[in-house]
Formats: sequence, C-alpha cells, structure tokens
Amino acid sequence: MGTRLRIRLMGVIACGVALALAASDVAAIFIVTEPWVRVGPNGRTAEGYMELTSTEGATIVGVKSEITPEVALRQGGSTHAMSPRIELPPGALVKLAPGVQRLVLTKLNRTLALGDRVGFVFTVESSNGERQDIAVSAEVRRHSPYDDHLHAHKH
Repeated sequence: MGTRLRIRLMGVIACGVALALAASDVAAIFIVTEPWVRVGPNGRTAEGYMELTSTEGATIVGVKSEITPEVALRQGGSTHAMSPRIELPPGALVKLAPGVQRLVLTKLNRTLALGDRVGFVFTVESSNGERQDIAVSAEVRRHSPYDDHLHAHKH
C-alpha cells in the first residue's frame, strides 16, 4: 500500500501535520502540534519545540532545517546529552519543550525575528522500517502558543 499525507489545523493555538502510513490493514497517524522556535540570547542559535504523537509508534531518525546545517536533539536533565533519534511510543504524547528534550539549531545562516517561520523536515521511520520526510513550519516566538493563549493580554 502507498503512503499518504494529510494536513490538519488543530484549533486556534496549534497547527498540526498528520501522516498516514498504510501498513497492512492499519494506518498510523503522525501528529505535530504547537511547533515554535525560540532564538538564543546570542542570536546565532535557536531551539525548536513542539508536541509529537504517533498512533502506531514511530521514530524520528533525522531532522533538517533550511536555516542551519546542524539540527540536533538535546535530552533534558543535567547531562545535556545529544541523541540522534526521538522515539514515539504508540499513542503517547512526546513533548519537545524548554528544559527537557528539544531541537537545537546552531550556526544559523540568517537572523531570526519574532513572527518568522522556520521550516523543518522530519524523517520518520514507522515500525515496519518505512521512512518518510514530513515538513513542519514553526513560528519564532518568545513563548509557546499555549502559554500565550493562557496569558492573553487583557485591555
């Protein structure tokens, strides 16, 4: 069976990408919500955050971006270890967030300003070994879309 890609908007504060991988009688869905990027204090680095879910389980085996030759996954905790993969257990929400695992972008090839869009391409491997590249667009922000929604300015 072939692979098909579906794109969905996941409400006002989140945008999502859903990937359907057809494997025998089961279709797996890969969902990305609330993608955003925060620029580092030096302006030459940034971190990417989002929420990831796979209905049947999958692994992100690579991430690329047009704004840098280097995108790495940094684990949370005191070690700040890097990892080449993001495991997505079936049905589990995996958060890439400040202070925990997150995407690290170094050697940016342009300056990023609030409101800019940063494109990522995730290489996702299904449980049967099939791989597909999924494009995700993230907005440069100070806080997550959810945080901004919770703390909206009152006039």
